[in-house]
Amino acid sequence: MGGRTDKVSWDTLRAFVAVYRNGSISKAADELGMAPASVSSKIVSLERRLGCRLFERTHVGMVATDRGKDFADRVSRPVDALAKAVHAGIRQAGSGERTVFIAGPAEFLSMVVLPRITQMLPGSLRLNVRFGVGDELIESMTTGQVDMIVSTAAPRRSGIAFEPIFDEELVLVAHPCWTEQAAQSIDTIPILAYDATLSIVRRYWRVVFGRRPSRLRRAVVVPDMRVLAGIAARGAGMTVLPKYLAEDRIAKGDLVVLHEPETPLVNTLYVATRRKVADPDSAVEMVRTALVELSGSRA
Repeated sequence: MGGRTDKVSWDTLRAFVAVYRNGSISKAADELGMAPASVSSKIVSLERRLGCRLFERTHVGMVATDRGKDFADRVSRPVDALAKAVHAGIRQAGSGERTVFIAGPAEFLSMVVLPRITQMLPGSLRLNVRFGVGDELIESMTTGQVDMIVSTAAPRRSGIAFEPIFDEELVLVAHPCWTEQAAQSIDTIPILAYDATLSIVRRYWRVVFGRRPSRLRRAVVVPDMRVLAGIAARGAGMTVLPKYLAEDRIAKGDLVVLHEPETPLVNTLYVATRRKVADPDSAVEMVRTALVELSGSRA
């Protein structure tokens, strides 16, 4: 077999063996907890490195060529042995200190998760937390930068398992000084926005008022709802916040709810991990379970 294998990565060899055994890019991706595009790219890269075609792409899946079968015979056992050694190392490390990497919205993790989850975990397990939203979170997990994400939308991507954990009620709030104007012409109050597209505000108007906002003026854009709550409490304008973040300020009279819809606007949050067919990481599973339990108690 031609080509060079001195720089073939471990992930590439794992991807090859998974595709060979499953006969499918998508099934291999699910097994490995990777994106199908990433698995496909690794197979193409390996074929280029070796200088031969390892699979025939057919309507029934990935069928190994003679070269592919020969290569599988040579690498499958070493790959399995290394995978077994890695998993054994993970289990052994589980009796000592472990770090689980988690990412998600700053507000939810800061206000709901982090104050209590550390009390639910053993002292040997540490959390490394990063904040973010949207596709960047999913990408950070599929590339292995984090073990788990909390997402404000269902991350429907191959190789990812997810479940709903929390329904946050969204409320439209402002300093009491805006109450009279809200009753007369709510669209004329300055908006304190989470993003430049006013995605949360526009959704509130569409779902609650049944229309698009007509002439909203952005006073400030800050990608942190905790900051927006503080600015709103000082009278700068109105904003849409999760109720758990606004309720203390409402109780103190710093904020008021400008509109009480018959059916509150609710946003569902999800916890997601890489899908693994067998031998799940016990530390990641422990954190996931704790997250589901503590979030459920607040739902």
